[in-house]
Amino acid sequence: MRQAEIKRNTNETKIELTLDLDGVGKSKIATGCGFLDHMLTLFARHGRFDLDVSCKGDTWVDYHHTAEDVGICLGKAFAEALGEKRGIVRYGSMTLPMDETLVVAAVDLSGRAYLGYALDIPCEKVGDFDTELVKEFFFAFVRAAECTLHVRQLAGENSHHIIEGAFKAFGRAMKQAVAIDKDFADEIPSTKGAL
Repeated sequence: MRQAEIKRNTNETKIELTLDLDGVGKSKIATGCGFLDHMLTLFARHGRFDLDVSCKGDTWVDYHHTAEDVGICLGKAFAEALGEKRGIVRYGSMTLPMDETLVVAAVDLSGRAYLGYALDIPCEKVGDFDTELVKEFFFAFVRAAECTLHVRQLAGENSHHIIEGAFKAFGRAMKQAVAIDKDFADEIPSTKGAL
């Protein structure tokens, strides 16, 4: 069973998160930030992950701690659910169109944390969500998951579409990367013998 349950309690956030890599894309998301809930719901659906997230954060300050800490917890959940990563494809990528927007996400579950981020989001806010927090979320995720993730915008003008395209592409790239390669189901996908 490739599942994980993560709990994080700090003075800024209290988070409970469960993840099933082999799910059907159902989710129950309540972070206190409607836009982040929407993005995580899309991520779970397009990745076919079952994901439940409950976060009680200091949203009266802003959404920074919530976005960052949810990213940390999601990354930890992937790391825990994957274990030693035996049998996984390891790499995944998706070029995703959404109306005028085109976004690429590419991931390597390498054991090395790196974020290549190239989204040019024209608005500072979508609703009450600070768009700079998209980068904070992805940066927190890659550090906790210990993976390489590139998210690159090739076209786009609408801030909502750019961010939504990024999360959908991220979900689909992760789906590919965590999939079991039946030809190598008992092998770690690295010449080093460890990831």
